[in-house]
Amino acid sequence: MKKLAFAAIAALCMSGVVFAQTVPGSGLVKGPEAGEAKNLTGAGATFPAVLYSKWFSEYNKLTGVQVNYQSIGSGGGIKSISDMTVDFGATDGPMTDEQLAAAKGGAIIHIPAAMGAVVPTYNIPELAKAKDSLKFTPETLAGIYLGEIIKWNDEKLVADNPALKNVNKYIVVARRSDGSGTTNIWTSYLTAVSESWAKKVGAGNSVQWPVGLGGKGNEGVAGVVKQTPYSIGYVELAYANQNKLPVGQVKNKAGKFITPNMKTASLAAQGVALPEDMRVKLVNSDNPDAFPIVGFTWLLAYTTQTDSAKALALTRMLWWATHDGQQYCEALDYAPIPVDAIKKAEVLIKKITIDGKQALPASISK
Repeated sequence: MKKLAFAAIAALCMSGVVFAQTVPGSGLVKGPEAGEAKNLTGAGATFPAVLYSKWFSEYNKLTGVQVNYQSIGSGGGIKSISDMTVDFGATDGPMTDEQLAAAKGGAIIHIPAAMGAVVPTYNIPELAKAKDSLKFTPETLAGIYLGEIIKWNDEKLVADNPALKNVNKYIVVARRSDGSGTTNIWTSYLTAVSESWAKKVGAGNSVQWPVGLGGKGNEGVAGVVKQTPYSIGYVELAYANQNKLPVGQVKNKAGKFITPNMKTASLAAQGVALPEDMRVKLVNSDNPDAFPIVGFTWLLAYTTQTDSAKALALTRMLWWATHDGQQYCEALDYAPIPVDAIKKAEVLIKKITIDGKQALPASISK
């Protein structure tokens, strides 16, 4: 019976239905807790910043805990947690084994927080009123970012977008200038679909870009695209929508042009075997209806805490975020994490200790 219940919840999750209040474990953080710190500091990914702003506002109303989050990019988030200058970090690109080994405070865990689509967005004045969005294939996206496709009326682009035939303009490529998990997702996708990209550039939070104008953060790239005619960039879906920028369809592994949204992003995790440490990439999904450029975003925390008040506040916040906080994803253009990821997150949160004992209160973890 329990298995059937979880199967039903998982089906709702993948179909785009808000489910956070249904998942066992929601509603357990009910208000302030005696002995917990009233302030937490975090820094990192810009990808989930729109969601985190909503989360931490709602969490403050519920508990009185002020979560101060600085949206500085995944590279900054990894450095900040590694240097122990924040209570938690945030990243869209998982830390490498070398980065984990170099962290000053010991073992770091990756708590899945949400899922999101990284989308191609563009600014072509001639198409400002077009009803249909542009279509991109793996070949055309890799070609643009390799500097091999330089004009909007290139025959490879026109083949899928006849409206570009008379747009004889050079493509202005925008990309991230800072260390970025959004870049990690984007370049991981290009690495998966383009042998040429894999050999010449590869994947990572920072890469040696063949071409492009840099913008800091998702907001920086969105700003470059919005202000620059004939440009193209990649941003988290929420930033494109906030800036009223068009979003391109991308051809997936099944050969379908997919529009990015909460539902098609959710499908990217369907059928994926999630590792215990949750460091997994979701790009180029086998699901025939999934958008192909999708990733988890993670909250980073040390398993061994040294401040009992902070440890209590941190673990309660992480539990709330991975359970109750999921209800806010859909309205902000993020996909909630699937039920199996929530269960793995629970296990990871329970690994956080203070003085050798579980930091998460027994009233939540029972």
